[in-house]
Formats: sequence, C-alpha cells, structure tokens
Amino acid sequence: ALLGPVLVPGDPFAQSLSQALGGPEAGAPLGHDHLGRSVFHRLAHALRLSPLIALAAVVTAGTAGLVLGTLAAARGGWTERLLVTLADALLALPGLLLVLLVLAMVPGTASGFWIGLSLVLWVEFFRLTRAGARESLASPAVQASRLLGFGAPYVFRVHVWPEIRPMMLTAAAFGTATAIMAIAALGFVNVGMRAPTPELGLMMVELLPYWREAPLALLSPVVATFALLLGLTLLAGSRAA
Repeated sequence: ALLGPVLVPGDPFAQSLSQALGGPEAGAPLGHDHLGRSVFHRLAHALRLSPLIALAAVVTAGTAGLVLGTLAAARGGWTERLLVTLADALLALPGLLLVLLVLAMVPGTASGFWIGLSLVLWVEFFRLTRAGARESLASPAVQASRLLGFGAPYVFRVHVWPEIRPMMLTAAAFGTATAIMAIAALGFVNVGMRAPTPELGLMMVELLPYWREAPLALLSPVVATFALLLGLTLLAGSRAA
C-alpha cells in the first residue's frame, strides 16, 4: 500500500478496454480487471483507503469510549446509569445494521463509514474503560493521591491510564480489523463505497463474475484482505500477551 505506487507508478482509475482481464505485465503486476484497470494500483489504493477509514473510526470511538467510560466510573449515580443505558441500547442493534442506517443517510462515502463505525465501536471502549477505571479509582494509591490534593488529570494520567492502556490497545487492534472487515463486507454486497472507488469488497464483487477468465485479479483483493486482517489479529494477540 505504501511502496506500490512509488515502485510501479500508475493510475488506479485509468481504463483500457483492449487490456480487459489481461494478465500481469510490467505496468500491472497483478493483471487488469474487466475494465482494463490495473489491479495492482487499485489494490494499493484500496489498502490505504480501508485502514484509513478504520483507524479514523477507532480513534474517534476510542477517544469517546475513554472519556465517557472514565466519567461513568468517576461520577457513578445517574451519570453512569444514563451512559450504560445508552451503550446497551446501541449494543442491542446489530453493528452492520447501524452502519447501514448511517450509510442510508450518507450513502457511499468515507464519512458515512467513519460515523457508522464510530457509533458501533465506542461501546466496547466504553465498557472496557468503565470496568478498568472503576477498579483503579477504588485503589489505595488513588485515594492517597486525592488526599495529597492531586486533581483528576493527574489521577487519570498516573493511575488509571497505565492500568487500562494494554486493554485499550488490544481493543484498538481488534476494532481496526473489525472495521476493515465491515467495510469489505458491505462493499461485497454492493452497499458500501461507490464505483469506481478502489475498495477491497467492491473489487471482489466487481471481479467475481470473471473468476474463470482472471483468477489472479480476483484472488488479489481476497488475499490482501486476509493478510491485513491476520496482521491486525496477530498484533492484537501480541498486545494481549
């Protein structure tokens, strides 16, 4: 994704019908799709687009979950009950359905995926933060810091964040993988990004009818998606360990 366009410059949108479903060549190492576009350059663009949307959603959801989870654990009472009720209400909806509802209002755009995935992912960060922060805030070390006059920012930075950081980083890696899989799944059923945008799921559904004529072109986004999700899962596993 990072080095491909530099090593083999090309336009992912350029069409040449005379090269439709053509095999690999110097300017298109993975062959051409049904419109004669370079699969390599479209794949390089898709491998930047999907993780970028996923990372934006994870950062937004992680920040919201971290702030609201810490607030719920620190305040308790009606504040905590209200936030827990909101999280449970969103958790009752299937994640992809919530993303689809947002995409119905903002169809086929990166911002639609970003908003929808953020609404889905923040609940997990909220629950993890609330559970971890509640335990940390009840510790003797936090009580001592408060008696010494240290404020909430100090308590969070010194006591709460070091305790919940491993969980949050693991959840971020899993969340990024989940978001990429959701984007690809919605693209595969043709309700995600709009053509001609290079996107992993959309590339699969476009090339699926031509799997006999150009198997390499179809396998390229499949293998790339698998490798990307596997890498993020292994990263999350190493964080958890």
